[in-house]
Amino acid sequence: MAINSVDDALGARQAPGPYAGPAIDDDAAPRRRQWGSEKRSEPLSIIHPTPSKRKLALGRVAITATLVFWAAYVVSTILRQLANNPNAGFRFQFEAVLYLLVVTFLTFSALMYLTARQAALNRFAAHRRAPRGELDRHFRDHDAAVTVLVPSYAEEPSVVRGTLWSAALQEFPNLRIVLLIDDNPEPSDPAVLAKLEATRAIAAEIEAALREPHARAAIDLASFRRRRDEGAPASELLGTLAAGYLAAAEWLERMAENEPVNDHVDEFFVDSVIMGLARELRLTLLALQAAQAQDTAPDADRMEELHLRLARLFGAELDHFERKRYASLSQEANKAMNLNSFISLMGKTWLPDQRGDALVLREIGDAHDAGAPGGAPGLPEGALHVPDSEYLLTLDADSLLLRDYCLRLVYFLESEENSRIAVTQTPYSSFRGAPTRIERIAGATTDIQHILHQGKTRYGATFWVGANAIIRKRALADIEEIHTVGGYEIRTYIQDRTVIEDTESSIDLGTHGWGLSNYPERLSYSATPPDFGSLVVQRRRWANGGLLILPKFWKQLRQRRLRRDPVPLRETLLRVNYMASIAWASLGLCFLLAYPYDSRLLSPLIFAAALPYFLCMGSDLRDCGHRFSDIFRIYGFNLVLLPVNIAGVLKSIQQAYTGDKIPFVRTPKVRDRTAAPALYVAVPYLIVAFSLLTLWRDVQGQNWGNAAFAAINAALAAYAIRAYIGIKNSLVDMALGVVDWLFVHPRERQAAPEPLPQATPETTDWSTILYQGDRRLNRDLRGKKDRRRRIGVN
Repeated sequence: MAINSVDDALGARQAPGPYAGPAIDDDAAPRRRQWGSEKRSEPLSIIHPTPSKRKLALGRVAITATLVFWAAYVVSTILRQLANNPNAGFRFQFEAVLYLLVVTFLTFSALMYLTARQAALNRFAAHRRAPRGELDRHFRDHDAAVTVLVPSYAEEPSVVRGTLWSAALQEFPNLRIVLLIDDNPEPSDPAVLAKLEATRAIAAEIEAALREPHARAAIDLASFRRRRDEGAPASELLGTLAAGYLAAAEWLERMAENEPVNDHVDEFFVDSVIMGLARELRLTLLALQAAQAQDTAPDADRMEELHLRLARLFGAELDHFERKRYASLSQEANKAMNLNSFISLMGKTWLPDQRGDALVLREIGDAHDAGAPGGAPGLPEGALHVPDSEYLLTLDADSLLLRDYCLRLVYFLESEENSRIAVTQTPYSSFRGAPTRIERIAGATTDIQHILHQGKTRYGATFWVGANAIIRKRALADIEEIHTVGGYEIRTYIQDRTVIEDTESSIDLGTHGWGLSNYPERLSYSATPPDFGSLVVQRRRWANGGLLILPKFWKQLRQRRLRRDPVPLRETLLRVNYMASIAWASLGLCFLLAYPYDSRLLSPLIFAAALPYFLCMGSDLRDCGHRFSDIFRIYGFNLVLLPVNIAGVLKSIQQAYTGDKIPFVRTPKVRDRTAAPALYVAVPYLIVAFSLLTLWRDVQGQNWGNAAFAAINAALAAYAIRAYIGIKNSLVDMALGVVDWLFVHPRERQAAPEPLPQATPETTDWSTILYQGDRRLNRDLRGKKDRRRRIGVN
């Protein structure tokens, strides 16, 4: 009997019941499901389906049709109108050129979509998954380590816990997981402190939970090796191995039964992360039992590899680190510097050193240099040793990894042809079963982006997405920058000039001759904002920074041309589109919405040029488990996000002139609703109102092309306001914005400072004075004599 998948082998065996087994947390009621939300909760297949020859051929037809219809429009409409109306005047000529620019840029973005999509389909058709046995053989004597870095700021402990568990259950030979907590280490609010303490305890709790299955697997491995050397029969060794797999699967199934399921993310964690691994172990168990029934067994080396798999599965080491405890590390408020701070410590030993009121990390060498008593071997008390590793895995605190992520991506990096690949990742997909309409549509755009990122790899235009990635540490060393800030040496690997730090780092790596690649499978998932307020925060961050990075890419083009390693044209076009398309698409759409273009410039050829883009997007949405009609919902979704994207573009321009860094703003993750800024809520209403005004004006003037466009915009924007923001919620957010604007926040009256005690040699903090010096240099000098008296200086 052929067994083709885990589900084939296990039949109906799933997590207990349709998620009825895990208890619901009474303290956290699930979000109410909206009409029009997503009903299916089954994730998409890890392996992309192989596209048919018909689908590949239609993709090529779509690219050709887009180019042909655009060229036909330029010749038959723009050039013909200019030639036939030589005396039309400056206004018409200006409108014609401007309209052509807008249409060309929008068509170019559509063409880049079709190009990346076609490349992704070709990659999916050519991809062959590495067999499980080949992975086990490759990693049998593997000693390279992976350090998983999970940056976290103000995250819910339950969210962080799921992420750490998904990393801890990666069956990698040498895996160390570090939670990089970026919260204030000493909050004054008791509730915030309790949340922080819960977050700090997660790593130790997971490591403690793994001790039991790890100890059993380690004992079984040692027993196997001893009995094998003693000449024990294969059937006896096989029985012990099967018992180990049974115990591991049952341990995971008990864990799944005890996990609370409050929403679709928890459901995914239970079924796809925990039970997905349990089902795979049971598939291996089925093979072992079949071998027993047939009175045969794998050879001794293969059984040892299977024992090693269990031992490594539960062998992760976990810890947490807080950079804000140490004054010698960067205090910049962004994710990049949180990662950079820890990376700069790796491979070295540090001693916390209290210098005045500042705690700093001082690098130490051997025990004698560290000041160990009598020069005895070993580290001094309190020393912090940060092990080095060949690979880093950066993982956002709201993301989940599927089994095999580390194995398959490191195996990919260690293939000879990929020796110059610095970063590999699987662009994240959305969690299915979203309870709100906006989360479902935002998830649909995420799934579309997954396909496009896969296609960019075919042309060498991969961008580091950031939510998850495995990185060669020596590649980061090539792009290292060292600065001195406040007297401390700060090392930067991942740039923090923009809040899309991964995009800029992609350009830096390419400049130094490194490549990036997207692994063509779905092995990672990340949360999607469930309401408009949190979506505004996320998309405003995404829209900021692309224009700032573009000059660095031009510099890379020049440098590579001088090295006689020119960047291919398609890579250049795809990268430019990725970094700048939000700017020109947002501004172009504003022109189309607001400016009353002459009806002579309109032509059915414009819609014909856009039609292949929408048809292919609809096909991709359907392949990802969404609806073909979501193309209209996504258009309305983009209309209500228009002010957010424009704000991000303007922020980039402001940042280019001022040179300021933008603090990283995390996407809120709350079970209720995040209020949106009033301006971002009011503008979609203005789009509807102006589109209706344009419709009325164009109907009066019998400008039917513009009238149809205005009607579509008004209808889809109105639908998007109702479906994604909500009439009641939008009114509340706008009212809050007006009240906040009108309300004058009173200045808090500062209480008179308590008199300071008289300074004496016995009570003066001499170490702080000697280390910090005078920290009052920028203060107002008024009242100087009074301060001198208060500190006892005559």
